[in-house]
Amino acid sequence: MPKISAEDKNLTVLNIFTTDAPEKQEGLLGAMREIVDAAAYPGWMSSTVHAGVDKPGTANFIQWRSQADLEDRYEEEEFEHRTLPLFGELTTSIRLLQNEIAYTQTKSGDGVEISPARADHTVIAVFGVEEKNQDALVDSMGPSMKFLDDVPGFVSHTVLKGIAARGLEGSFVISYSQWESKEAWDAYLAVPQDEKPAARQATERRTASLMTSVDSNTYQVVHTRAAGQ
Repeated sequence: MPKISAEDKNLTVLNIFTTDAPEKQEGLLGAMREIVDAAAYPGWMSSTVHAGVDKPGTANFIQWRSQADLEDRYEEEEFEHRTLPLFGELTTSIRLLQNEIAYTQTKSGDGVEISPARADHTVIAVFGVEEKNQDALVDSMGPSMKFLDDVPGFVSHTVLKGIAARGLEGSFVISYSQWESKEAWDAYLAVPQDEKPAARQATERRTASLMTSVDSNTYQVVHTRAAGQ
């Protein structure tokens, strides 16, 4: 199964699609499975497909050897004239987000793994930020989140620093977190402000002062494949 590590210097891409109906989400998932199962692109390492839970949509967590390999894929005739038009018919927005892994944290101390064999409730949030504040936001969302280790149901937390994008203007940072269940995530969100630990309150204040926007959804991993499989 794919693993996420800040020591991995390959390119990580999150393709996030939104749609306006559950049946369109199923169409997206079918198209994405077909593409992933046939993938044999130079430099492609793995793809992991996520189905939207709270809102219709999908996310594809893709690992590439390099940014140059990805750009070669984008320039292919098939991508421009078949893949993008197909997704355009099923989506309300398409964001193709290139990143480097900046930070990972797990309660277990082991590496971050993503797989449909796991039952993780996955939360992906995209934070807009001014370019001058991007590194500060990464720092705010990274080591200062160690308090998560004490939160019931927390599994892992990954911070991705955006380096390029299609379908999104400006700088961005992504949070990719895993929880044991939807109930655990909802309970974390529901903690009253005056009951949050001081470290969480400080981190949330700093993050709010740096970000310019945030958009999030929750997901379930439904399919994955790596090169050579």
